[in-house]
Amino acid sequence: MRFYTGQHRFYCGIDLHTRTVSLCVLDPAGAIALEATLPPEPDRLLAALAPYRDGLVVGCECLFAWYWLADLCAAEGIPFVLGHALYLKAIHGGKTKTDTIDAQKLARLLRGGTFAEAYVYPKAMRATRDLLRRRTYLVRKRAELLAHLQMTFLQYNFTPPAQKLCYAANRAGLDLNVFPDPSTRSMLAADLAIVTALDQQIKRLEADLVRTAKVHDPQAFHRLRTVPGIGPVLALILLYEVHAIGRFADEGRFLSYARLVGGVRESAGKKKGTGGRKIGNAHLKWAFSEATCLLLRESPKAKSWLARKERRIGKKRALGALAARLARTVFHLWRKKEAFDESKFLAS
Repeated sequence: MRFYTGQHRFYCGIDLHTRTVSLCVLDPAGAIALEATLPPEPDRLLAALAPYRDGLVVGCECLFAWYWLADLCAAEGIPFVLGHALYLKAIHGGKTKTDTIDAQKLARLLRGGTFAEAYVYPKAMRATRDLLRRRTYLVRKRAELLAHLQMTFLQYNFTPPAQKLCYAANRAGLDLNVFPDPSTRSMLAADLAIVTALDQQIKRLEADLVRTAKVHDPQAFHRLRTVPGIGPVLALILLYEVHAIGRFADEGRFLSYARLVGGVRESAGKKKGTGGRKIGNAHLKWAFSEATCLLLRESPKAKSWLARKERRIGKKRALGALAARLARTVFHLWRKKEAFDESKFLAS
């Protein structure tokens, strides 16, 4: 966890919504200089902050509507701090909770040096990262529909298709007439039609991404491709989700950000369990999990390593350990600018 400790003349906390912007400006003594609720219009916001622009810093919570505010501050030369939503617990406490009170609490956290920071992702790469995330969403929806097709056969006690339905040629020969009810046939036909449409969209998105994505670090992209199981799309996801490997001080912070290690809860010398596994980047967690499964297909040595690990700690924990090892390897090859070395990867 990183806290913003910069010293400024004025501290502005903003509780940001799609229809309103509640802001609170504190002076150097901590007194409220301005409280206001405005529509989310850049001109209105700049006009309200104009008397406090000299030495002003702006902070808001990391919710989905922060893009325009960060871009506005960057264009106007105003320091901007993005708050980590899961760490800003202080704004959720208290008997009364309103947008005005939340904005004041954000400003006080900013002034007191306890404002937990999130990463302000660069504007130039933001749209491509969002496109990659949307592609992942469509892939998951396609998988849900294919699973529903399989489960419907089992639900009616019919033998499910032996061939993989992820391939269009196998779906073309699928006989839905085994179901006597026309409603069931219509339901499955709708699933097949949506899967076919998703196939076309996913292929189009992948072709556009591979062809037009601005790879900000081509060398890192090619080094990631040397890892068995990481293809062009997964390499792009890793590049765009991480952006700059230098923002992680060590491998532990990188693994924590990728949700591959859990936190420890301890009090008075006693361990109270673990927690915080959902703090971090869910897209990186998925990418490394996917890369681990693909790695096992391509590397017999990795499969042998996993089998030995399974006998000691079980399959689930062994897969988690392999994903963490892969992420640790990616961190070091990225930092050291080296290609993947399987002997180093599997060294104990």
